Amino acid sequence: MTADSAVHPLAALDALAARTDLLTHHAAAVRTSVELVAGVRPADLRLPTPCADWTLHGLLTHSIAQHRGFAAAARGDGDPAVWKVGPLGDDPAGEYLAAAETVLAAFGEPGVLGRRVPLVEFGGEFSGAQAVCFHFVDYVVHAWDIARTLGLPVRFDDRVLAAAYQVAAAVPGGAARTAPGSAFGPEVPWSGADGLDRVVALLGRDPAWRG
Repeated sequence: MTADSAVHPLAALDALAARTDLLTHHAAAVRTSVELVAGVRPADLRLPTPCADWTLHGLLTHSIAQHRGFAAAARGDGDPAVWKVGPLGDDPAGEYLAAAETVLAAFGEPGVLGRRVPLVEFGGEFSGAQAVCFHFVDYVVHAWDIARTLGLPVRFDDRVLAAAYQVAAAVPGGAARTAPGSAFGPEVPWSGADGLDRVVALLGRDPAWRG
């Protein structure tokens, strides 16, 4: 936990949004994931990913549903059906891009950080700043997942990684990390200097993972 998150994890996320360019960092994470997905070939969809339960196909269907769900929620739509995972069509990269643009447009609307956002998959209503933080750190990690799956390099600006680490540090640990369906596993011990590796290790990924 950071000093802020010791007060309350969600309050730490609101504070982070107030002192950083959160929306720019979020857009960088999502657009990096789009660039990685652009090169996906049909045979790649069967590859295992650092997300133990998913092939790349499963990771992409999950991500597309999450992009659409967060976009709808940012506009006040609390319908659980919006979050439903569907099959990939013949153009996975195009589907992924369209979904990503939807959430970028929704989070780009004026005043979004101060809205109340119904995140049904997260069990309640959150501030817009908190919702952006949740999605932001997820796509820093999922960009890493995709890159490792495909054997590609991925880099983020140090400011993006600093913000992502603060969000990651506010994610609850303990039993919540081992519950069925948990988004993140228990922290993986890691002492390397790479900022992205530090974020993914904190959220339960092994930085040494290779496909």
